[in-house]
Amino acid sequence: MRGWDAFERSVGGQAVVDFDCVPGGEVAGISREVVRERLVGLRGAAEGAVLARIDADVAYLDALLGARVPLDEYVRATQGCGVAGWSDEYLHRVAGEARAALDAVGVAWGEGANRELREVEGRLDVGDAPDAIRDAVAELEPVVRAATGSTAAYRLTMESVAVDDVYWAYWLDGAGDEVRLRLNLPHIDFTAAGARQFALHEVLGHGLQSVSLAARAAREDVPWVRVFSVHALYQVMLEGLAQALPLFLLPDDAVLVARTRLDHFVQLVRARSHLAVNAGASVDEAAADMLAWMPWWDGKIGRQVVKDRRDDPLLRSYLWVYPAGADWFVRLAEADAGTADAVLRTAYREPLTPDDLVRLWPDGPVIGGPGA
Repeated sequence: MRGWDAFERSVGGQAVVDFDCVPGGEVAGISREVVRERLVGLRGAAEGAVLARIDADVAYLDALLGARVPLDEYVRATQGCGVAGWSDEYLHRVAGEARAALDAVGVAWGEGANRELREVEGRLDVGDAPDAIRDAVAELEPVVRAATGSTAAYRLTMESVAVDDVYWAYWLDGAGDEVRLRLNLPHIDFTAAGARQFALHEVLGHGLQSVSLAARAAREDVPWVRVFSVHALYQVMLEGLAQALPLFLLPDDAVLVARTRLDHFVQLVRARSHLAVNAGASVDEAAADMLAWMPWWDGKIGRQVVKDRRDDPLLRSYLWVYPAGADWFVRLAEADAGTADAVLRTAYREPLTPDDLVRLWPDGPVIGGPGA
């Protein structure tokens, strides 16, 4: 995995290792073809989580090498869930929940909804973002540790970058107890409430969760592969929980709840575009449908992301986990406290696949949607 990662970085490809639980130093690059051959060779001796991870890696490698399988087959292999999606009736229900949350903070549904919510959140100069994030982390870290049981230590580094041709505004990776957070300045519209959401999602969600898993992997033998990649298996848990954390930890913060509810709805609309373009719809058709559901959407970078959901081997897989994870964890936040507490604590001790999540909460919604 590390050799494959080194190869991708050397040719300008997407990183393969996003968090290395037990970093082992520099390694030489290994080509995709050789990595695939070696992984297939290991498959016969593998079982459980390792076998599932090998299959996810091979599916993604095949996509990088030009193969294109149906979306459901591809996402099941890489992310461990289906892509049935959600009905219009359910989207109207989620829209209603978002409208109610916006009403509670004085924001009207319509073309100005997102802009008005950002005003309520309190706009910040981008230059003030790092300090605002650190202040929010200091405030909220005890709350997250109390809810998850994590005692792992970490060191946080923040970097500002300016990359125009990518979809992300923030990205976190790292190794061991080191967490690196990158802020992509051209894509950031920062607010005071956004700093708190960001602290929960990136630093105390992804960052603290990853170093907690790394701390366990460093002190004991674990049954899972100790490098995490966005093309494989655990992203529904990682992205879903990170998006929904305000509902678990700060349910009385009306502004953060409004943002989380609105984001839940937005992710489900994005899921429609994901399914549409992979079923043959044009980018323009998918974009028009998104605008019909989200009147505030300007499509500035959205059209390219819609195209990437069809054409990019990584994003065709990875971007599906945002709606799939958000929907499951938003509903978990509404479940009984004992179930939610068990999932949160387990998620900071071991990486969970969608099948693992279902075992922890058998009565939860279908991950990836029940279909229309």
